[in-house]
Amino acid sequence: MRIALAASSYLPRLGGVEEHVFHLSRRLRARGNDVVVWSVDQGDDVPADDDGHRLRYLPTPMPSRSVGGLVRWMRELPGARSAWRSALADDAPDVVVIQCFGPNGRWAHATAKHAGIPLVYANHGETFMDAHDAFASSRLLRRSLAAAMRDAAAVTSCSAYAAADLDRFGEHRPAAIVANGIDLGAEAQELPAPVPPRYIAGVGRLVENKGFDVLIDAFAEARSTLDGIDLVIAGDGPERGRLEMRAIEREIATRVHFTGALTRTQVRTVLDGALAQVVPSRVEAFGIVILEGWRSGIPVLATRRGGPAEFMTDGVDGLLFDPGDATELAELLTRVAVDAELRGALVSHGRHSVLRYTWDHVAAAYEDVLRPVVAAVAAESRS
Repeated sequence: MRIALAASSYLPRLGGVEEHVFHLSRRLRARGNDVVVWSVDQGDDVPADDDGHRLRYLPTPMPSRSVGGLVRWMRELPGARSAWRSALADDAPDVVVIQCFGPNGRWAHATAKHAGIPLVYANHGETFMDAHDAFASSRLLRRSLAAAMRDAAAVTSCSAYAAADLDRFGEHRPAAIVANGIDLGAEAQELPAPVPPRYIAGVGRLVENKGFDVLIDAFAEARSTLDGIDLVIAGDGPERGRLEMRAIEREIATRVHFTGALTRTQVRTVLDGALAQVVPSRVEAFGIVILEGWRSGIPVLATRRGGPAEFMTDGVDGLLFDPGDATELAELLTRVAVDAELRGALVSHGRHSVLRYTWDHVAAAYEDVLRPVVAAVAAESRS
C-alpha cells in the first residue's frame, strides 16, 4: 500500500504523536508499504528527508475571525492548496491517514476528498487532551473534525475512552482500537544531572492535567513511610514553578527533584533507576509512559481515568488509583515501597504485558484497518 500519514506535528519536534508517526512509518515500510509523512510547516529547521524517505512539511492556513487574519488566510490559501495537491500528485497515496486532528486534518480531508482518495482518521485523544483545549475554543476545528469523520472510510482510536469522546462531534464509523507502541530496544542516555540513589519517578509534561500536584501531595502524606526515598519529576512545562512552590509548602522540597526536559532515551535512564513510576494524570487518553515503565522493569501506579484501565490490570501488572484522591495514592506509594513481593509480581507481569505493544503489533493493526479501505476502492474502480 502507498500510505500518506498526515501528522499534526513531526520531527524535529518531540512528543507522543511525533514518536508514534516516527516508529509507525518505519514499521509500515519494513512490512512492505510505501509510506510518506506529510506534516505541518511550523517554521522549524526541519530535516530534508525521513531516514532517506520522502518527507513533506505543508502549509495549513486556517481562517480566523479578525479582518487581518482573514486577509492573511486568503493570501496564503492558493499557495497552500497548490502545495497539498502537488504532494498528492507526486506521492500518489492509496490512502491518507490523519494522525491527530488539527489544521493538518482539515487540509488532508479537503485534499483527499478533492482527489477521491479514501481518508482514515487516527484519533490520539486530542479532542480532550490538547494542552490549549483547542476543540473547546475553535468552532471551526470542531466542524472540520465532524466533516472529516463523516467522510472517513475508517476511524481508529488509541483507546475506547478516547473513541467515546468522538461521539459528541457527530456521526462516524465505529472506531477500531489501535494502541500506542514502544521500542523495547531503545537505549538509555546519560542524564544532564545526577538523580538520588532511591526514588519514585513521575514523567511527563508539567501541565495541570498531568496531576503532578496530586503526586506531590501524596508523597508528602507518605513521607514518613518513604524514608530514604525521594521523588523525581522528569519533564518541563508551564506548571513547573507552581509545582516547585507546592513542594516547598508541603515541606518536602529537599526530597523532590525536577530534571527539566529530557529526551526519550534520558527518560528511559530515569525509569531504569526508579523504585516505581506514578502516572497521576487527571485523565489520560492512553498512557505511553506506562509502557515505558513496564519496559524498564519497575512497578507502575496509574490513573484509572481514561485509557490506562483498558490495558492495565489492577493488582496484576500495575496499581490503579483515583487521581483526585491523594490519600489513596499515598497508601499505594507506601505499599509499593515496603512490599518487595508486590513489587516483584508487578514487575514480572508488566514485562509480559509490554510485549503486546511492540511497533510491529501497532503496524499490523493499522494494516488490518487500511487494507479493506484500499481494497474497496480498487474493487469499485474495476466494476
